[in-house]
Amino acid sequence: MTHIENIKKLFAKNFVDHPLLETYEAGEIHISSGFIVASDPLISPDQPPFSQQFPKGNFPVLMHKERESNCIAYAEIVFDKNQIAEKWELALCDGQNLKDLKEGEIFGYLVESGMGSLMDWDAQKALNQLEQELFHKKGADFMGIYEAFFHEHFFDDNGAIDQFAILKPYEDKPENLVAFETGYGEGFYASYIGYSKDNQPVKLISEFIEIGTD
Repeated sequence: MTHIENIKKLFAKNFVDHPLLETYEAGEIHISSGFIVASDPLISPDQPPFSQQFPKGNFPVLMHKERESNCIAYAEIVFDKNQIAEKWELALCDGQNLKDLKEGEIFGYLVESGMGSLMDWDAQKALNQLEQELFHKKGADFMGIYEAFFHEHFFDDNGAIDQFAILKPYEDKPENLVAFETGYGEGFYASYIGYSKDNQPVKLISEFIEIGTD
């Protein structure tokens, strides 16, 4: 799988050093259950989490943009900045098996809105709860969770203001998520887990534009 080979090289250090990529700090994501969801939250509000359990706590999120296009190529959660990822695997949900994939196939998540997200399973539940509350509160005036929650963080009266943001469904609760533009837009995107030599997850990467390393 060439994608994994490229990711091994790109993320072999604790920083990405590639002339085609520029790295931005998005903030910190809160992981409470240890189960992480990668999804287009507008079309897959009940996306199942990855079967791998991740560390709990607050962890930095990095966005790696392709310089030429200014599009986000990779979204990264760093669980342990002091460990190097020695081994990489495709992130799987329950019921998914690598043996079921044909050459060139991946497991991943569908993006139709042009926006992806990473969040704890608890945050997904909080976001769905918020959507229900807003729907009941606004009734016929409810234009959907994007207009009610996401839009102001990506657009203002002058147009686009950012390509990624850390968002909280409830200000008084710890659950949050990172939402971002996915590469060139719609697509089907895989995520990869980097493990330390003692088999602990140290990184989670979602890939939207494959950057070659040869």
